[in-house]
Amino acid sequence: MAANYKQGFYKPKHPEKYRGDPNNIVYRSGWEKRVMDWCDTNKSVISWGSEEVVIPYVSPIDNRMHRYFVDFYVEAYDNSGKKQVYLLEVKPKGQTQEPVPSKRKTKRYINEVFTWGVNQAKWKAAEEYCNNKGWTFRLITEADLFKK
Repeated sequence: MAANYKQGFYKPKHPEKYRGDPNNIVYRSGWEKRVMDWCDTNKSVISWGSEEVVIPYVSPIDNRMHRYFVDFYVEAYDNSGKKQVYLLEVKPKGQTQEPVPSKRKTKRYINEVFTWGVNQAKWKAAEEYCNNKGWTFRLITEADLFKK
């Protein structure tokens, strides 16, 4: 399934659940909008935010400190009724898998390797951040969003 690159502003039905300015919620893809709809309307979700959590990480490309704006913060009740906090990152499944080595080092392949390296650094930092707080970090792909 191809990524949906629709962008826009999200208007929540339940603005009281949003952490941040509910009048300035930006989605960068149709997939992010789908997660926003779920967060906004799901009764198990207590509060949520989009790009409200910032995690420092060291990029393997330039070995410098950068800031990772995680796609979603979600506070929700789990199946047992216990309150949990999740950080969610929405990515195409292809970007969550290491690029297959190529004999030809094309610009596309080099870009995929760089993206993979940066994403790995971000996700490692997010895992550590969540572990320190007792939260859960999770990658969400089209396989999760479009389950039948």
